[in-house]
Amino acid sequence: MIDACYPFTNPLPSTNMPDAVQLAELSRLAEAAAHRAYAPYSHFYVGAAVLLESGEIVTGCNVENASFRLTTCAEQTAIASAVAQFGPGIRIQAIVVANLNNTACQPCGACRQTIAEFAPSTATITFPGPNAQPTTTTTLADLLPGAFALATSQQPATRD
Repeated sequence: MIDACYPFTNPLPSTNMPDAVQLAELSRLAEAAAHRAYAPYSHFYVGAAVLLESGEIVTGCNVENASFRLTTCAEQTAIASAVAQFGPGIRIQAIVVANLNNTACQPCGACRQTIAEFAPSTATITFPGPNAQPTTTTTLADLLPGAFALATSQQPATRD
């Protein structure tokens, strides 16, 4: 089994955190998405639920590929789905990650950077924690303190 998730030991929750009811629903939806994952090579089934600032919730699961490099993580699948459904102006408030493998699992570096493209640094990210902790919640700023960002002076082309 390939395990690309690493334990995180410095949780710092934010004031932008979803309430207990939202968090429970996001967790339920993330786990349901993990059941739909396509992971015939690693058998590591991951789901993600993304809460947008608009209140919409979008889910995704990991989709593996025999070349491994073309595998898509659950967080990226959910974010791509949110963009496809609601457009490029989406803003993420929170993300919950779940897996069916009963192990610690936080977003990988590529997922962190993808989240940073659509979320403020205060967005909360909840994932299975180490040492049998049910969950760990932290902020994007704590997971990716040096996010890559491009300054642009151009406005995106209008879409019809």
